[in-house]
Amino acid sequence: MIGCGSVTERKSGAPAINKAHHSGLVAVVARKIEKAADYAQRHGVPKWYNNIDDLILDPSVNAIYIATPPDAHLEYAEQCMRAGKPVYVEKPMARTYAECEAMNKISEATGVPLFVAYYRRTLPYFLKIKELIEDNAIGDIRCIITALHWPPYPEETGKQAQPRWRVYPEISGGGHFHDLASHQFDFLEYALGPVKQARGISRNQAGLYPADDIVMAEFEFESGVLGTGSWCFTVNESQRLDRSELIGSAGKIGFSFFGSSIITVETPEGLAEYDIPNPPHVQQPLIETIVKELRGEGKCPSTGKTAARANLIMDWITGKSKA
Repeated sequence: MIGCGSVTERKSGAPAINKAHHSGLVAVVARKIEKAADYAQRHGVPKWYNNIDDLILDPSVNAIYIATPPDAHLEYAEQCMRAGKPVYVEKPMARTYAECEAMNKISEATGVPLFVAYYRRTLPYFLKIKELIEDNAIGDIRCIITALHWPPYPEETGKQAQPRWRVYPEISGGGHFHDLASHQFDFLEYALGPVKQARGISRNQAGLYPADDIVMAEFEFESGVLGTGSWCFTVNESQRLDRSELIGSAGKIGFSFFGSSIITVETPEGLAEYDIPNPPHVQQPLIETIVKELRGEGKCPSTGKTAARANLIMDWITGKSKA
């Protein structure tokens, strides 16, 4: 594993990798050897390094999880794939669609698999939503409306503000929109098919950090389904909102991308609710599909090809490329 950040403490990293069948975390690397050693010792990882080449060339390592900010994904993925090591990359896959495409070309040239951590493709909550769509629980899907409005993080405000890397575009590719909407668009394409075109307006209104803090978008799927979205990360706490609705010809499905475990289905027959909490380590189900594919026993639903699409859609919306 390259990187020992907070995402690896519970969502992924040693807890998820070690609990997946036929899988184990054997080595970690971080720029500071003290950080790698601390992580390894707390999680029972036998080896730790502060040199990436040492980890890549370790003969006991046969696949590598890149758990760094997006600005390093292309460089590290290329090193791993050219060394013949399959790669599992954190999301968003890279800073731009162009970087994603470069990663996919290296995967094709080397024949080394490339996977990306869009774990909602394997979570029971989101698989239930996909099942409801496929079962025509609300008839033909007409549109998707999504809204994600959050207050600023504490470290983003005040005289001593020190925003984290996610709101510096040179590191993350954008701001909170790129970090969070990537999950949303990846799942929506998984459930509804490819997005045909998208456009939007992105602005920095509050001036708390360099990245955009508000984005408004509209998008169209190849199936004809239409969508709208709003993302604002400088609202008051009382205005916090994480709500999406799939509108169909016979009802609607309400759900949350990041918070609630409840799915609601409203039809003329009444209201149905499904309470489907996440597993303790949300990336474990996806990691298990990667292990199965590498063992020749199945397929992972989140690849470099599917993951690059989320970056493409976000590039369309923020004006980095045209639909």
